[in-house]
Amino acid sequence: MIRPMRLVSIEQILQARKLLEGVTRKTPMEHASDLRSLHGGPVYLKCENLQRTGSFKIRGAYTRIHGLSEEERARGVVAASAGNHAQGVALASSLLGAKSTVFMPERAPLPKLAATKGYGADVHLHGAVLEETLAEAIAFGERTGAVFIHPFDHEDIIAGQGTVGLEILEQVPDVETILVATGGGGLVGGVAAAVKATRPGVRVVGVQAQDAAAYPASLAAGKPIRLKEMHTMADGIAVGEPGKVSYAHVADLVDEVVTVTEESLSRAVLLCLERRKLVVEPAGAAVVAALMQHPGAFTPPIVAILSGGNVDPLLLLQIIQRGMTDGGRYLKLRLRVPDRPGSLVAVLSRVSSMGVNVIDVEHSRISGALAIGEVDISLALETRGPEHCEEVARALQAAGYTVV
Repeated sequence: MIRPMRLVSIEQILQARKLLEGVTRKTPMEHASDLRSLHGGPVYLKCENLQRTGSFKIRGAYTRIHGLSEEERARGVVAASAGNHAQGVALASSLLGAKSTVFMPERAPLPKLAATKGYGADVHLHGAVLEETLAEAIAFGERTGAVFIHPFDHEDIIAGQGTVGLEILEQVPDVETILVATGGGGLVGGVAAAVKATRPGVRVVGVQAQDAAAYPASLAAGKPIRLKEMHTMADGIAVGEPGKVSYAHVADLVDEVVTVTEESLSRAVLLCLERRKLVVEPAGAAVVAALMQHPGAFTPPIVAILSGGNVDPLLLLQIIQRGMTDGGRYLKLRLRVPDRPGSLVAVLSRVSSMGVNVIDVEHSRISGALAIGEVDISLALETRGPEHCEEVARALQAAGYTVV
């Protein structure tokens, strides 16, 4: 077991809130009526994707850097991040008059890279994974005297993120469950510290990507455990090992940590875009993925924090396509039809009459399984969902086509 440490107090979070007045915005709370039926009561989305810099990170970064002495700020600050923390540190440093240097992975998304530079940071690309980037940032601080601003493992960071919890209690006073996307644990630890101090009965649930979930094993072991590998589209919560400070908060204050699949993440991003008209990155949509993947598991009223909206447009396109596939919105099938003029036109006409959009068509006479006088027609179709897919397949079979 790790040695018990002092947790962030409600007084520290209230001080952070006062400090952040005029710096951060009180983000809106959206009622998600389409998710209500899954849990038998109200579901709300706390839109931190609409916060300055596109995520909650500015809250903790500004609180941490403001807490430095004048001498420390004069030496500058350094951070390592895949994007959101980088932008928070860059903007906070600019507002407080401190020079910031940010290390980002070599394959960091271009929009996050450009935004970080736009906020005034000196950006260096280093490392294939965030752990390598982090090590280089720490080494830079040791060489130059710049103060390292950890993305989650510091009391001031956790206190700043805890201001989200205060806003939730004001916006939804009768909240019973709060879902928080969880990587290193700074946000969920801060929210839990704020909420449990005044409403201890509120259930705080962390949400991690199934293939990048360090907390379940760490909590079971009673100490931070490093993952051997991670694979997830949710790079904002892909943290291989909890920090000691953030782990202590999660272990003591957070009621449960659940995981979600990559399929659920992609469907959640698509739902936020289609139904809520909100651009949310996969990490930020993890809470919506949990609501969709675990129906009935959480007591309403529920508040789910959309923690960030900084997503590369190219990645967003891939996620949308995957989300539509996972949601049964794409149908791929192959028909065996007589090889005579008009066969393809007849198939496309019948498909069109069922309200299906044809994405791709392949017409082939070359297959060892085909009899003389037969042809394969492969179709990629856009449908309205799983039931529509089944309806289309049944209708084509009823029309006499062999459907594969």
